[in-house]
Amino acid sequence: MPARFQLVARTGHPDFLDLPWEQPLAEWRSERIVELVRGISRHVVRFVNYEGAIYALKEESERFARREYGLLRRLAADGMPVVDAVGVVTGRGGDLDAVLITRHLDFSLPYRALFGRDGPGNLLNSLLDALAELLVRLHLAGFFWGDCSLSNTLFRRDAGALSAYLVDAETGELHSSLSDGQRSHDVYVAMGNVVGELLDLQAQGRVPGDLDPEVTAEELDRRYATLWCELTREETFAPNERWRIDERLRRLNQLGFDVEEIELDGAEDGFRLRLNPHVVEPGHHRRRLLMLTGLQTQENQARRMLNDLASFRAHLEQAGEGPLPETVVAYKWLSEVFEPAIAAVPPELHGKLEAAELFHQILDHRWFLSEEAGRDVGLATAVKSYVDDVLRHVPDERAVIKPGAGGDDGGS
Repeated sequence: MPARFQLVARTGHPDFLDLPWEQPLAEWRSERIVELVRGISRHVVRFVNYEGAIYALKEESERFARREYGLLRRLAADGMPVVDAVGVVTGRGGDLDAVLITRHLDFSLPYRALFGRDGPGNLLNSLLDALAELLVRLHLAGFFWGDCSLSNTLFRRDAGALSAYLVDAETGELHSSLSDGQRSHDVYVAMGNVVGELLDLQAQGRVPGDLDPEVTAEELDRRYATLWCELTREETFAPNERWRIDERLRRLNQLGFDVEEIELDGAEDGFRLRLNPHVVEPGHHRRRLLMLTGLQTQENQARRMLNDLASFRAHLEQAGEGPLPETVVAYKWLSEVFEPAIAAVPPELHGKLEAAELFHQILDHRWFLSEEAGRDVGLATAVKSYVDDVLRHVPDERAVIKPGAGGDDGGS
Protein backbone atom coordinates (compact mmCIF):
# COMPACT_ATOMS: atom_id res chain seq x y z
CA MET A 1 0.00 0.00 0.00
CA PRO A 2 1.44 3.42 -0.92
CA ALA A 3 2.53 5.68 1.94
CA ARG A 4 0.13 8.39 3.09
CA PHE A 5 1.54 11.89 3.10
CA GLN A 6 0.81 15.37 1.79
CA LEU A 7 3.18 17.12 -0.59
CA VAL A 8 2.87 20.83 -1.34
CA ALA A 9 5.34 21.55 -4.15
CA ARG A 10 5.93 24.13 -6.84
CA THR A 11 5.49 23.12 -10.45
CA GLY A 12 8.52 22.63 -12.68
CA HIS A 13 10.15 20.13 -10.33
CA PRO A 14 9.89 16.32 -9.85
CA ASP A 15 6.88 14.91 -7.99
CA PHE A 16 9.16 13.04 -5.51
CA LEU A 17 6.55 10.26 -5.29
CA ASP A 18 9.14 7.48 -5.61
CA LEU A 19 10.81 8.36 -2.30
CA PRO A 20 10.14 6.38 0.94
CA TRP A 21 8.37 9.13 2.86
CA GLU A 22 6.97 6.66 5.42
CA GLN A 23 10.51 6.09 6.76
CA PRO A 24 12.73 8.37 8.87
CA LEU A 25 14.98 10.37 6.57
CA ALA A 26 18.16 9.00 8.22
CA GLU A 27 17.14 5.43 7.32
CA TRP A 28 16.45 5.96 3.63
CA ARG A 29 17.95 3.56 1.11
CA SER A 30 17.33 4.84 -2.40
CA GLU A 31 19.26 4.91 -5.64
CA ARG A 32 18.45 8.63 -5.78
CA ILE A 33 20.42 9.42 -2.60
CA VAL A 34 23.71 11.24 -3.10
CA GLU A 35 26.06 12.33 -0.33
CA LEU A 36 27.30 15.90 -0.71
CA VAL A 37 29.87 17.77 1.35
CA ARG A 38 27.88 20.14 3.58
CA GLY A 39 28.05 22.24 6.72
CA ILE A 40 27.00 21.23 10.24
CA SER A 41 23.23 20.94 10.77
CA ARG A 42 21.10 20.19 13.82
CA HIS A 43 18.65 18.38 11.52
CA VAL A 44 18.92 15.29 9.34
CA VAL A 45 19.62 16.47 5.78
CA ARG A 46 19.78 14.18 2.72
CA PHE A 47 20.24 14.91 -0.97
CA VAL A 48 18.47 13.28 -3.91
CA ASN A 49 19.32 13.36 -7.60
CA TYR A 50 16.70 13.64 -10.35
CA GLU A 51 18.35 13.53 -13.77
CA GLY A 52 21.19 15.81 -12.69
CA ALA A 53 19.06 18.18 -10.59
CA ILE A 54 19.92 17.78 -6.90
CA TYR A 55 17.48 18.55 -4.09
CA ALA A 56 18.12 18.91 -0.35
CA LEU A 57 15.63 17.33 2.06
CA LYS A 58 15.61 18.59 5.66
CA GLU A 59 13.57 16.88 8.38
CA GLU A 60 12.04 19.33 10.88
CA SER A 61 8.74 20.04 12.62
CA GLU A 62 5.81 20.87 10.36
CA ARG A 63 5.50 24.35 11.89
CA PHE A 64 9.11 25.22 11.12
CA ALA A 65 9.11 23.56 7.69
CA ARG A 66 6.06 25.53 6.51
CA ARG A 67 7.42 28.73 8.03
CA GLU A 68 10.86 28.31 6.46
CA TYR A 69 9.31 27.48 3.08
CA GLY A 70 7.31 30.72 3.20
CA LEU A 71 10.30 32.82 4.29
CA LEU A 72 12.54 31.46 1.54
CA ARG A 73 9.86 32.09 -1.08
CA ARG A 74 9.37 35.70 0.08
CA LEU A 75 13.11 36.40 0.21
CA ALA A 76 13.58 34.95 -3.27
CA ALA A 77 10.73 37.11 -4.59
CA ASP A 78 12.61 40.14 -3.23
CA GLY A 79 15.75 39.12 -5.12
CA MET A 80 17.68 37.97 -2.05
CA PRO A 81 20.46 35.37 -2.46
CA VAL A 82 18.76 32.29 -0.97
CA VAL A 83 18.28 28.67 -1.98
CA ASP A 84 15.16 27.85 -4.00
CA ALA A 85 12.33 26.49 -1.82
CA VAL A 86 10.52 23.73 -3.72
CA GLY A 87 8.03 22.09 -1.37
CA VAL A 88 7.00 20.68 2.02
CA VAL A 89 6.01 17.10 2.83
CA THR A 90 3.74 16.57 5.87
CA GLY A 91 1.45 13.85 7.27
CA ARG A 92 4.10 11.14 6.93
CA GLY A 93 2.56 9.04 9.68
CA GLY A 94 3.51 8.21 13.26
CA ASP A 95 5.80 10.75 14.89
CA LEU A 96 7.74 11.55 11.72
CA ASP A 97 8.55 15.21 11.19
CA ALA A 98 7.83 17.16 8.03
CA VAL A 99 10.45 17.54 5.28
CA LEU A 100 11.41 20.81 3.61
CA ILE A 101 12.59 20.40 -0.01
CA THR A 102 14.98 22.93 -1.55
CA ARG A 103 16.86 22.91 -4.83
CA HIS A 104 20.59 22.50 -4.36
CA LEU A 105 22.44 25.56 -5.62
CA ASP A 106 24.59 24.44 -8.54
CA PHE A 107 28.30 25.34 -8.32
CA SER A 108 27.96 26.27 -4.65
CA LEU A 109 30.36 25.12 -1.95
CA PRO A 110 30.01 24.82 1.83
CA TYR A 111 32.81 26.51 3.73
CA ARG A 112 34.35 23.16 4.71
CA ALA A 113 34.78 22.21 1.07
CA LEU A 114 36.39 25.57 0.32
CA PHE A 115 39.01 25.06 3.04
CA GLY A 116 39.75 21.68 1.51
CA ARG A 117 40.60 23.31 -1.85
CA ASP A 118 41.94 26.83 -1.33
CA GLY A 119 44.58 28.33 0.93
CA PRO A 120 43.21 29.86 4.15
CA GLY A 121 44.68 33.37 3.71
CA ASN A 122 42.78 35.05 0.89
CA LEU A 123 39.95 32.55 1.31
CA LEU A 124 39.22 33.77 4.84
CA ASN A 125 39.09 37.38 3.63
CA SER A 126 36.70 36.40 0.82
CA LEU A 127 34.49 34.46 3.24
CA LEU A 128 34.25 37.40 5.64
CA ASP A 129 33.47 39.85 2.83
CA ALA A 130 30.79 37.55 1.38
CA LEU A 131 29.16 36.86 4.76
CA ALA A 132 29.19 40.55 5.74
CA GLU A 133 27.58 41.56 2.44
CA LEU A 134 24.95 38.83 2.74
CA LEU A 135 24.01 40.05 6.23
CA VAL A 136 23.82 43.65 5.02
CA ARG A 137 21.61 42.68 2.07
CA LEU A 138 19.25 40.69 4.29
CA HIS A 139 19.09 43.46 6.89
CA LEU A 140 18.30 46.05 4.21
CA ALA A 141 15.35 43.84 3.27
CA GLY A 142 14.18 43.67 6.91
CA PHE A 143 15.23 40.05 7.48
CA PHE A 144 16.51 39.05 10.93
CA TRP A 145 18.43 35.80 10.48
CA GLY A 146 18.84 34.73 14.10
CA ASP A 147 21.48 32.08 13.35
CA CYS A 148 23.90 33.46 10.77
CA SER A 149 26.89 31.15 10.41
CA LEU A 150 29.25 29.72 7.82
CA SER A 151 27.39 26.41 8.14
CA ASN A 152 24.07 28.03 7.21
CA THR A 153 25.59 29.63 4.11
CA LEU A 154 26.66 28.40 0.69
CA PHE A 155 29.34 30.14 -1.35
CA ARG A 156 29.78 30.49 -5.10
CA ARG A 157 32.95 31.63 -6.82
CA ASP A 158 32.61 35.16 -8.14
CA ALA A 159 35.53 36.35 -10.29
CA GLY A 160 38.20 35.81 -7.67
CA ALA A 161 35.86 36.59 -4.78
CA LEU A 162 32.90 34.71 -3.26
CA SER A 163 29.15 35.33 -3.20
CA ALA A 164 27.15 34.05 -0.22
CA TYR A 165 23.67 32.49 -0.20
CA LEU A 166 21.39 31.85 2.76
CA VAL A 167 20.55 28.16 3.16
CA ASP A 168 18.81 27.87 6.52
CA ALA A 169 16.03 30.36 7.41
CA GLU A 170 14.53 28.32 10.25
CA THR A 171 15.24 30.99 12.89
CA GLY A 172 14.55 33.97 10.62
CA GLU A 173 11.96 36.73 10.89
CA LEU A 174 10.87 39.15 8.18
CA HIS A 175 10.00 42.70 9.28
CA SER A 176 9.28 45.97 7.52
CA SER A 177 12.66 47.16 8.86
CA LEU A 178 15.16 46.20 11.55
CA SER A 179 16.18 48.22 14.59
CA ASP A 180 19.83 48.85 15.35
CA GLY A 181 19.46 46.43 18.27
CA GLN A 182 18.16 43.63 16.03
CA ARG A 183 20.99 44.15 13.57
CA SER A 184 23.61 44.23 16.33
CA HIS A 185 22.24 41.03 17.86
CA ASP A 186 22.29 39.26 14.49
CA VAL A 187 25.93 40.24 13.95
CA TYR A 188 26.79 39.18 17.52
CA VAL A 189 25.32 35.72 16.94
CA ALA A 190 27.19 35.46 13.63
CA MET A 191 30.47 36.34 15.35
CA GLY A 192 29.96 33.64 17.99
CA ASN A 193 29.15 31.04 15.36
CA VAL A 194 32.18 31.95 13.26
CA VAL A 195 34.46 31.61 16.31
CA GLY A 196 33.14 28.08 16.92
CA GLU A 197 33.45 27.07 13.26
CA LEU A 198 37.03 28.35 13.00
CA LEU A 199 37.99 26.54 16.20
CA ASP A 200 36.58 23.37 14.66
CA LEU A 201 38.64 23.92 11.48
CA GLN A 202 41.73 24.56 13.64
CA ALA A 203 41.22 21.25 15.42
CA GLN A 204 41.17 19.56 12.00
CA GLY A 205 44.34 21.33 10.91
CA ARG A 206 42.60 23.19 8.07
CA VAL A 207 43.56 26.68 9.29
CA PRO A 208 46.83 27.76 10.94
CA GLY A 209 47.08 27.19 14.67
CA ASP A 210 48.14 30.79 15.25
CA LEU A 211 44.96 32.18 13.68
CA ASP A 212 42.85 33.91 16.33
CA PRO A 213 39.15 33.03 15.75
CA GLU A 214 37.93 35.86 18.01
CA VAL A 215 39.97 38.50 16.15
CA THR A 216 38.70 37.06 12.86
CA ALA A 217 35.09 37.28 14.04
CA GLU A 218 35.66 40.90 15.08
CA GLU A 219 36.81 41.55 11.52
CA LEU A 220 33.42 40.31 10.29
CA ASP A 221 31.79 42.89 12.56
CA ARG A 222 34.07 45.64 11.20
CA ARG A 223 33.36 44.79 7.56
CA TYR A 224 29.63 44.64 8.19
CA ALA A 225 29.66 48.04 9.96
CA THR A 226 31.76 49.64 7.19
CA LEU A 227 29.43 48.48 4.41
CA TRP A 228 26.25 49.35 6.34
CA CYS A 229 27.58 52.84 7.05
CA GLU A 230 28.52 53.41 3.41
CA LEU A 231 25.05 52.40 2.26
CA THR A 232 22.95 54.25 4.83
CA ARG A 233 24.86 57.14 6.43
CA GLU A 234 23.66 60.73 6.17
CA GLU A 235 25.92 63.21 4.43
CA THR A 236 25.91 67.01 4.67
CA PHE A 237 27.34 69.21 1.91
CA ALA A 238 27.42 72.89 0.98
CA PRO A 239 25.29 74.40 -1.83
CA ASN A 240 28.35 74.51 -4.12
CA GLU A 241 29.18 70.81 -3.49
CA ARG A 242 26.32 69.17 -5.38
CA TRP A 243 28.88 67.05 -7.22
CA ARG A 244 29.20 65.03 -4.02
CA ILE A 245 25.77 63.49 -4.69
CA ASP A 246 27.04 61.95 -7.93
CA GLU A 247 30.28 60.92 -6.21
CA ARG A 248 28.35 59.07 -3.48
CA LEU A 249 26.12 57.31 -6.01
CA ARG A 250 29.12 56.29 -8.15
CA ARG A 251 30.82 54.87 -5.06
CA LEU A 252 27.73 52.81 -4.27
CA ASN A 253 27.61 51.58 -7.88
CA GLN A 254 31.24 50.48 -7.58
CA LEU A 255 30.25 48.47 -4.51
CA GLY A 256 27.54 46.83 -6.63
CA PHE A 257 24.49 48.73 -5.30
CA ASP A 258 21.87 50.91 -6.98
CA VAL A 259 19.86 53.65 -5.26
CA GLU A 260 16.30 54.06 -6.47
CA GLU A 261 15.71 57.44 -4.83
CA ILE A 262 17.46 59.91 -2.56
CA GLU A 263 16.14 62.31 0.07
CA LEU A 264 17.56 65.83 0.32
CA ASP A 265 16.78 68.15 3.25
CA GLY A 266 17.69 71.83 3.11
CA ALA A 267 19.67 73.10 6.10
CA GLU A 268 21.25 76.40 7.12
CA ASP A 269 24.70 75.18 6.14
CA GLY A 270 23.69 73.39 2.93
CA PHE A 271 21.92 70.09 2.24
CA ARG A 272 21.58 66.78 4.06
CA LEU A 273 21.53 63.64 1.91
CA ARG A 274 19.71 60.55 3.20
CA LEU A 275 19.40 57.12 1.58
CA ASN A 276 16.45 54.97 2.61
CA PRO A 277 17.76 51.42 3.14
CA HIS A 278 14.67 50.04 1.41
CA VAL A 279 15.65 51.67 -1.89
CA VAL A 280 19.31 50.61 -1.81
CA GLU A 281 19.36 47.60 -4.11
CA PRO A 282 22.31 45.22 -4.69
CA GLY A 283 23.23 43.81 -8.09
CA HIS A 284 24.10 46.94 -10.12
CA HIS A 285 26.54 45.25 -12.52
CA ARG A 286 24.58 42.00 -12.63
CA ARG A 287 21.42 43.79 -13.79
CA ARG A 288 23.32 45.82 -16.37
CA LEU A 289 24.97 42.74 -17.89
CA LEU A 290 21.65 40.89 -17.91
CA MET A 291 20.00 43.79 -19.74
CA LEU A 292 22.76 43.88 -22.38
CA THR A 293 23.43 40.18 -22.91
CA GLY A 294 20.79 38.10 -21.13
CA LEU A 295 23.53 36.41 -19.05
CA GLN A 296 22.78 35.56 -15.40
CA THR A 297 25.93 35.97 -13.30
CA GLN A 298 27.27 36.91 -9.89
CA GLU A 299 28.05 40.59 -9.24
CA ASN A 300 31.85 40.46 -9.56
CA GLN A 301 31.63 38.22 -12.61
CA ALA A 302 29.31 40.77 -14.22
CA ARG A 303 31.73 43.61 -13.41
CA ARG A 304 34.60 41.65 -15.02
CA MET A 305 32.56 40.80 -18.12
CA LEU A 306 31.38 44.39 -18.53
CA ASN A 307 35.04 45.47 -18.45
CA ASP A 308 35.86 42.92 -21.16
CA LEU A 309 32.87 44.13 -23.17
CA ALA A 310 34.19 47.71 -22.90
CA SER A 311 37.64 46.57 -24.10
CA PHE A 312 35.99 44.75 -27.01
CA ARG A 313 34.13 47.93 -27.93
CA ALA A 314 37.38 49.91 -27.93
CA HIS A 315 38.94 47.25 -30.16
CA LEU A 316 36.07 47.51 -32.66
CA GLU A 317 36.37 51.29 -32.79
CA GLN A 318 40.14 51.12 -33.26
CA ALA A 319 39.56 48.68 -36.12
CA GLY A 320 37.53 51.35 -37.88
CA GLU A 321 34.01 50.05 -37.25
CA GLY A 322 33.10 53.47 -35.85
CA PRO A 323 30.84 54.25 -32.88
CA LEU A 324 28.38 51.38 -32.39
CA PRO A 325 25.23 51.19 -30.25
CA GLU A 326 25.85 49.42 -26.96
CA THR A 327 23.34 46.70 -27.80
CA VAL A 328 25.15 45.92 -31.07
CA VAL A 329 28.51 45.72 -29.28
CA ALA A 330 26.98 43.38 -26.67
CA TYR A 331 25.59 41.10 -29.40
CA LYS A 332 28.94 40.95 -31.21
CA TRP A 333 30.79 40.32 -27.93
CA LEU A 334 28.47 37.42 -27.11
CA SER A 335 28.77 35.81 -30.53
CA GLU A 336 32.46 36.50 -31.15
CA VAL A 337 34.03 36.33 -27.69
CA PHE A 338 32.01 34.79 -24.85
CA GLU A 339 30.13 31.99 -26.63
CA PRO A 340 33.14 30.72 -28.68
CA ALA A 341 35.28 30.63 -25.52
CA ILE A 342 32.72 28.57 -23.59
CA ALA A 343 31.98 26.34 -26.60
CA ALA A 344 35.69 25.48 -26.88
CA VAL A 345 35.59 23.78 -23.46
CA PRO A 346 34.97 20.02 -23.87
CA PRO A 347 31.51 18.92 -22.68
CA GLU A 348 32.94 16.52 -20.09
CA LEU A 349 34.50 19.49 -18.26
CA HIS A 350 31.33 21.61 -17.98
CA GLY A 351 30.77 20.48 -14.39
CA LYS A 352 34.04 22.00 -13.22
CA LEU A 353 32.91 25.65 -13.03
CA GLU A 354 29.87 27.64 -14.10
CA ALA A 355 30.21 29.46 -17.43
CA ALA A 356 30.70 32.99 -16.06
CA GLU A 357 33.40 31.90 -13.59
CA LEU A 358 35.02 29.83 -16.33
CA PHE A 359 35.18 32.87 -18.60
CA HIS A 360 36.68 34.99 -15.81
CA GLN A 361 39.40 32.41 -15.22
CA ILE A 362 40.12 32.18 -18.95
CA LEU A 363 40.62 35.96 -19.02
CA ASP A 364 43.01 35.69 -16.06
CA HIS A 365 44.89 32.89 -17.81
CA ARG A 366 45.11 34.94 -21.01
CA TRP A 367 46.61 37.85 -19.08
CA PHE A 368 49.16 35.53 -17.44
CA LEU A 369 50.21 33.97 -20.77
CA SER A 370 50.39 37.37 -22.45
CA GLU A 371 52.58 38.77 -19.66
CA GLU A 372 54.87 35.77 -20.03
CA ALA A 373 55.03 36.07 -23.82
CA GLY A 374 55.29 39.86 -23.91
CA ARG A 375 52.36 40.05 -26.33
CA ASP A 376 48.64 39.27 -26.47
CA VAL A 377 48.39 35.52 -27.10
CA GLY A 378 44.73 35.73 -28.13
CA LEU A 379 41.62 34.13 -26.70
CA ALA A 380 41.76 30.83 -28.62
CA THR A 381 45.29 30.09 -27.38
CA ALA A 382 44.33 31.04 -23.83
CA VAL A 383 41.29 28.74 -23.86
CA LYS A 384 43.27 25.73 -25.09
CA SER A 385 46.07 26.30 -22.58
CA TYR A 386 43.62 26.84 -19.72
CA VAL A 387 41.65 23.69 -20.52
CA ASP A 388 44.73 21.48 -20.85
CA ASP A 389 46.90 22.91 -18.07
CA VAL A 390 44.37 24.05 -15.46
CA LEU A 391 40.73 23.02 -15.90
CA ARG A 392 41.31 19.30 -16.38
CA HIS A 393 43.03 19.17 -12.99
CA VAL A 394 40.45 20.94 -10.81
CA PRO A 395 37.55 19.06 -9.12
CA ASP A 396 33.96 19.39 -10.27
CA GLU A 397 31.98 22.05 -8.42
CA ARG A 398 28.45 21.66 -9.81
CA ALA A 399 27.78 19.35 -6.86
CA VAL A 400 30.53 18.39 -4.41
CA ILE A 401 30.19 14.66 -3.68
CA LYS A 402 31.63 13.25 -0.45
CA PRO A 403 34.76 11.20 -1.17
CA GLY A 404 33.92 7.53 -1.26
CA ALA A 405 30.16 8.06 -0.85
CA GLY A 406 27.92 5.56 -2.57
CA GLY A 407 24.45 6.14 -3.98
CA ASP A 408 22.77 3.96 -1.32
CA ASP A 409 24.77 5.18 1.66
CA GLY A 410 22.39 5.62 4.57
CA GLY A 411 24.64 7.94 6.58
CA SER A 412 23.71 11.55 7.29
